[in-house]
Amino acid sequence: MPQLRLALNQIDSTVGDLAGNAEAVVRWTRHSAEQGAHLVAFPEMMLTGYPVEDLALRPSFVAASRAALEELAQRLDAEGFGEIPVIVGYLDRVEQAQPRYGQPAGAPQNAAAVLHGGGVALTFAKHHLPNYGVFDEFRYFVPGETLPMVRVHGVDVAMAICEDLWQDGGRVPAARTAGAGLLVSLNASPYEREKEDTRLELVRKRAQEAGCTTAYLAMIGGQDELVFDGDSIVVDRDGAVIARAPQFAEGCVVLDLDLPEAAAEPPGGIANDGLRIEHRVLSAEPLPAYEPEVTGEQAERLGGEEEVYTALVVGLRAYVAKNGFRSVLVGLSGGIDSALVATIACDALGAGNVYGVSMPSRYSSDHSRDDAAELARRTGLNFRTVPIGPMFDVYMESLGLTGLAEENLQSRLRGTLLMALSNQEGHIVLAPGNKSELACGYSTLYGDSVGAYGPIKDVYKTTVFRLAKWRNQAAVERGDIPPIPENSIVKPPSAELRPGQVDTDSLPDYEVLDQILELYVDRDQGASEIVARGFAPDLVTRILRMTDTAEYKRRQYPPGTKISPKVFGKDRRLPITNRWRES
Repeated sequence: MPQLRLALNQIDSTVGDLAGNAEAVVRWTRHSAEQGAHLVAFPEMMLTGYPVEDLALRPSFVAASRAALEELAQRLDAEGFGEIPVIVGYLDRVEQAQPRYGQPAGAPQNAAAVLHGGGVALTFAKHHLPNYGVFDEFRYFVPGETLPMVRVHGVDVAMAICEDLWQDGGRVPAARTAGAGLLVSLNASPYEREKEDTRLELVRKRAQEAGCTTAYLAMIGGQDELVFDGDSIVVDRDGAVIARAPQFAEGCVVLDLDLPEAAAEPPGGIANDGLRIEHRVLSAEPLPAYEPEVTGEQAERLGGEEEVYTALVVGLRAYVAKNGFRSVLVGLSGGIDSALVATIACDALGAGNVYGVSMPSRYSSDHSRDDAAELARRTGLNFRTVPIGPMFDVYMESLGLTGLAEENLQSRLRGTLLMALSNQEGHIVLAPGNKSELACGYSTLYGDSVGAYGPIKDVYKTTVFRLAKWRNQAAVERGDIPPIPENSIVKPPSAELRPGQVDTDSLPDYEVLDQILELYVDRDQGASEIVARGFAPDLVTRILRMTDTAEYKRRQYPPGTKISPKVFGKDRRLPITNRWRES
């Protein structure tokens, strides 16, 4: 039985950085070659980054991607890696496509290529195009209509791109029909809570359908609100796991595989689903038998809170680094939200790059001021106090505001102060709002909503508390000081904009609120379905009405890390002007 040493490079890329991404391909190909790899693979759209969104519709960008691919093939050959087939994702276009209604301008394709011998041996495009959640690939791409295969050291290797595995039919059963010995899928699959279990079962199922060993190569890193968690998986034809990469960690999975020998005659014709087999022979003869050295490892999975927390850290770190920033600014109220955001920032960027500002007003309690200072002491972040009282008094003398306008003035003064410091000192502001507050509109426009990024935008309040407790416990287990003061965790949440204020003055208890919001926001269930689960009709009506009428606020909130099936933004797109109500 032929042998093949496969190298799956689970690495990060940056949208638009063609030169930097190509350099990463060369660097990791060199590493793979040093490990003795016979076939090397990189993630979906590695060369351009993912998702490229409307850049796909720009002819100059498509042309640059195609040129970069040719240059990369030549560079790999010049570096001495020309005899190692390298599979890499990039942005291509259909050469002969005729413009027509319903087709993206320029007929771009989410494509991949096999580089070999200093040239492009084979290209192919994603067949199944996702058009749900954060994906708009019908808008951007033309589907591929081939089953791509290359023969490497006597093994026929079929290839697919991400959604080709998630949808039934297409390339997976075609691989069985064509007699593939290995199926390699390139992916840029965004992180969601508990997705790794779904992903594993998917890969197992598809391997059994394809009738061959299946390698699922995933991207890591972050792009705007998306986080990619890696978790690359290799299973045998029966679905048994051979290797599984760590989550949220860049690296190269190398393993020796025993695979079926290819048929004497290369497959051709139509496999199934109308897919035309496109086959290239790169090396026909099997390798001389060798003693396998790399059998693959299965990395330990992260626990629930640790996984979510790590995703938030990776998302923030990627956003800051890839946009050329170095430091962040956080308004520290002494409450749980700003404490968690500051702690995430310290873990992502280092405490020396995190700047915290306490901005007390006449309604700020002594314990909140103390908690903010204590958080700074425990984490080591840069800290200052700037009271907003004098500014507040000037505004009140000029305007004579009362009630909600007076309360919100305090938040807006804090937002103005943070943005002024951002302009002066070059930090980007982090918005501390959580998903529960954003859903209900319990945030002040141009106040606590200001910022370049919202690290916990997709985190419900109950999860905020769980993450804070987990982070403190993790510190204790490492022998470190817990970063978040206990008082910030146990005290009743409050905006402290009027005497004695607590969140439950305006919102239901978070344990109940979050259950209803998850059903309505994340699962798209209507009022009657939610009431049928045992919630009071009046309460459901109230919460859904608050959520519906706050759409204009959410539309103006900064991006933030996606961890749920539906983050506010790309995932959940509702009209601002909208009179439809569930009840």
